[in-house]
Amino acid sequence: MYLSKEEERILNGEFGEGKRKALEILLAIGKIYDADRLMPIKSAHISGVSYNNIGDAGLDFLREFSVEAKVSVKATLNPGGVDPSRWQEMGIDEDFTRKQMEVVNVFRRMGVETTLTCTPYLVGNTPSKGDHIAWGESSAVAYANSVLGAMTNRESGISALAAAIIGKTPRYGMHVKEERVPKVRVKLKVKLREPSDFGALGYIISKKIGGEVPWIEGIKNAGIEELKMLSASIATYTGLPIFHIPGITAEWRDFDVPREVVEIDDIDMKDAYEYLSESFDGIDLVWIGCPHTTVEELRKIARLLEGKSVKTELWITTSRRVRQEAEKLGYIRIIGGAGAKVICDTCVVVAPLKGKFKTLVTNSAKACYYCRGVNNFMVKVANLEKCIEAALKGIWIE
Repeated sequence: MYLSKEEERILNGEFGEGKRKALEILLAIGKIYDADRLMPIKSAHISGVSYNNIGDAGLDFLREFSVEAKVSVKATLNPGGVDPSRWQEMGIDEDFTRKQMEVVNVFRRMGVETTLTCTPYLVGNTPSKGDHIAWGESSAVAYANSVLGAMTNRESGISALAAAIIGKTPRYGMHVKEERVPKVRVKLKVKLREPSDFGALGYIISKKIGGEVPWIEGIKNAGIEELKMLSASIATYTGLPIFHIPGITAEWRDFDVPREVVEIDDIDMKDAYEYLSESFDGIDLVWIGCPHTTVEELRKIARLLEGKSVKTELWITTSRRVRQEAEKLGYIRIIGGAGAKVICDTCVVVAPLKGKFKTLVTNSAKACYYCRGVNNFMVKVANLEKCIEAALKGIWIE
């Protein structure tokens, strides 16, 4: 890899041990992927934040790294393992909460904005088309590349942190225009009516075309709620960091329409929901907020819950900033009055909840994937209205 004179000085330790280590990490990644050089970034988003995932070894590494290292670009933080103001209600012990907060404080000392959300584009980290960034969190990566037209690979927590410290990332993959080209034309013969349908679509695409970048035709309208759900699902089930939708995503005019065509119809959608929904009646937990909810989603939930009471646990996960906005509009009071919990800074996937619940109803295909695999939950995926109905009745009714 080509190194500038300043990069050579960093590697020689002239700017401190923290920067030297960070640059070594980036150079190792660049060598693996045959990058020709490092390129400046506008922002970073750091994943791998939950103490449930990194443990004491990860915390020790961060403590040591933070002695000298400071970020040099805007950097935000993915969810941790607990809402520090609701740890008892979540059934999480005090020792875990204390260590999770130490993880957060270490990042804060390095200059990272402790947003603790998987939707950084809702809390001020919103890059523009053509901006090079270094983001972890697969759903945010797919949203940034596809919807916003920013350019980022799917970074690990440590590589995103290293990029934030240096202000650069290796040039390969999604940072190269030719790697973003759509390969398969996906024609929808089914109407997508709900954000949960967009999640199911990501699963169907994984079965139809695998890991080829899709050009998706047949979507006339899609807002943030639908696009973040599609981003999360495509990233989860295909591993892809990008997709294109004519008339909606940022780069659809930049490429030719692929010649290879696959079609998706009502039967495919039915099959997807059958795969995403296991058979059970009793419900332990209903979870909305994967990825974190928007103010508009909280408005809809408040409307569905107003004047009613839930009969099972209903958790809605979001960022603190979105919660504050929704609080001013009265939505949090209504949701709390119905017995539901609006939880910040975490999500069911990264919190230590294995064994605490057995059955889960959600509107997120991504949540289904990880809650089955990580927490051994039985899961059903349905639209928002059906999820809230399940919480109000306490049982699943077909």
